[in-house]
Amino acid sequence: MSARELRRAEVFGRVASHTLRLVDAAEVLALSYRQVKRLWRRYRQHGAPALQHGNAGRPSHRAKPAAFREQVLRLVGEKYSGGLAERFGPTLASEHLAEEDGFAVHEETLRRWMLAAGLWSRTRGKRRAHRRRRARKEHFGELVQLDGSFHAWFEQRGPRGCLMNMVDDATGTTGSRLGEAETIWAAAGVLRAWIERYGVPRALYTDWKNVYKIAPTPKQELHGEAPQTQFGRMCARLGIRILAAHSPQAKGRVERNHGVHQDRLVKKFRRRGMQSYAAANQYLEEEYLAAHNQRFAQPAARPEDYHRSAPSAAELDDVFRLESERWVSDDWVVRYQSRWLQLLPRSRHYGPRDKALVYESEDGRLEVRYRGEAMEFEEVAAPVPSSESAAVAVVHVPYSRPRRKPGHEHPYNRGYERAARRRRGELLKRAVAARAGGNAGPPPNGAAPSAAPGASPAFPPAPPGNPTEGTF
Repeated sequence: MSARELRRAEVFGRVASHTLRLVDAAEVLALSYRQVKRLWRRYRQHGAPALQHGNAGRPSHRAKPAAFREQVLRLVGEKYSGGLAERFGPTLASEHLAEEDGFAVHEETLRRWMLAAGLWSRTRGKRRAHRRRRARKEHFGELVQLDGSFHAWFEQRGPRGCLMNMVDDATGTTGSRLGEAETIWAAAGVLRAWIERYGVPRALYTDWKNVYKIAPTPKQELHGEAPQTQFGRMCARLGIRILAAHSPQAKGRVERNHGVHQDRLVKKFRRRGMQSYAAANQYLEEEYLAAHNQRFAQPAARPEDYHRSAPSAAELDDVFRLESERWVSDDWVVRYQSRWLQLLPRSRHYGPRDKALVYESEDGRLEVRYRGEAMEFEEVAAPVPSSESAAVAVVHVPYSRPRRKPGHEHPYNRGYERAARRRRGELLKRAVAARAGGNAGPPPNGAAPSAAPGASPAFPPAPPGNPTEGTF
């Protein structure tokens, strides 16, 4: 069964024990009253397994073939896609596919396909400002406002801190914890304290802060993705919806509650001489919050409690921790915040192919899960770069690179040898022609004797005595 079906079984269990009316179950489950009556009839006849969908685990008989879907998305990407002002909407694209390409596909089916393929994103117009006073919710736990208040709570005696404040919208019931800043762990701590005391609320009303909720990037808007913070992931696992306020006036109930604490709580801290967060939180849990709720809280318009039953302590420990994805190297090492975690798989017959999930608790404990299985690990030292391991620093001295001389087989040398042989052949022909022309008479006095045919010409004898400077 899915988480939604298990939540329905829990609500119908409360209806069976007569602690929740059927009409209130419809509000908690966000379903119509007629649908809840049908589900309640099935629950009474066959129990919780009857709430599971009948087609669970089976493909739909009305699904389009995969080849048809790929062809339609290819046509949409080639012909009906483009920039924000150029692309076709699902309705218009469905009409053109039927008229021009002969593919009949319903507009809502095409909308789902385009959203999944990143060819369309949900774009809505700008909402108008709502300036009418909003009425309180009717049930306790239906909506809880959460915000942090920075103030000099200890005045000059201690550090400046942030009071994490939760106020129920229907009754004004308050839960608070004092810490250093408005962080993920501060928000998770006050929410866990609220859950352990009252149960899991239906929704939270917060600011547009990176701790609670962030705006999507243009790429995420294009693909229809909703960004989720670590605190948002914790709330999603608990089934808590986060609503972000666009102004402080929108969550005025918790803002006014801040003023009450800044007036009363500061004075009570002063009278008791408190100057540490631990002592302040102990006083809040044991004395202040009970007296504050008795003084300012009021009954809800409807008596039904919309809080769900609180999970066990082990389940809350599993929910309230940070979750990060990390790549697993080929030697089964995961790097997390400058720490190197050597995984110890039970079998090393295969290499890692997926990412691992690293969970970190508030006290710093780590857990690594790979493919849904908890992995044992040990922390190893970070590898030392080779530049740092050398004891002597390397000094780079500039030098002139010697020119490489080409060998005998180099193409340059082969061309030179051919040119030299050709030049020697030309000189030989000229010498033969000159000798042939000199056979008509005896050689002049001092000339070189004639050479035999086909032989190189003889050089004249050297002059007697030392040659003068400059002769060759």
